[in-house]
Amino acid sequence: MLLHLSTWPEVEDYLTRSQALILPIGSTEQHGPTGLIGTDAICAEAIAKGVGEVTGAIVAPTINVGMALHHTAFPGSISLRPSTLILVIRDYLVSLTRAGFTKFFFINGHGGNMATLKAAFSETYEVLTDLNLPNSDRVQCCLANWFMCGSVYQLAKELYGNQEGSHATPSEVALTQFVYPNAIKQAPLSAEVASGHPIYGAIDFRRSYPDGRMGSNPALATPEHGRQFYEAAVKELSNSYLEFANS
Repeated sequence: MLLHLSTWPEVEDYLTRSQALILPIGSTEQHGPTGLIGTDAICAEAIAKGVGEVTGAIVAPTINVGMALHHTAFPGSISLRPSTLILVIRDYLVSLTRAGFTKFFFINGHGGNMATLKAAFSETYEVLTDLNLPNSDRVQCCLANWFMCGSVYQLAKELYGNQEGSHATPSEVALTQFVYPNAIKQAPLSAEVASGHPIYGAIDFRRSYPDGRMGSNPALATPEHGRQFYEAAVKELSNSYLEFANS
């Protein structure tokens, strides 16, 4: 059940059965020469919809732009500042809490969002206390990073070994190929790929990682691999969602 394709009476009826929902969040940032700029949002949205279908959960609209300041030296990347993203998340959750939701399961597709999301959860709890909304003391947020699922990690290790890397990875590229097979990109990839450099500002990031990849070989990705990652993530996160929603 997708929130944006529902009516308010349908949402009101849903709330009589469950006060939990899924919020996919990703990023709009470069993913190397062959990775789609929308990769992180595409992956989070596809998996969230799959989890929603399995569990009967309502799925909120995808938050497509996240905290990706270190990627903004590459054309097409868009980022919110951490402080801005905290306010966006806070306002989302205040609105949804006012409607009657109390359990928020974030399916995240971007590592750069993690610290900011955790800070946003803490700020939201405090704001909800000050607002004294009904059931605000029962609000709980859960961060689920699909790329950190045990089954996903194991599959990536089996398929790609140390060529998985940590950005513009073949696993996430494969998943986008499965979701959008008509948008598969091809480009020459150097056998030499940078890895291991610390992340600072955007200009330094591009200097350290000139083609945008971080130790990865996305040429190994296939749509079939993407299907396997999708199924593994949906299965594992469906179980996690139900455990969280019913706790």
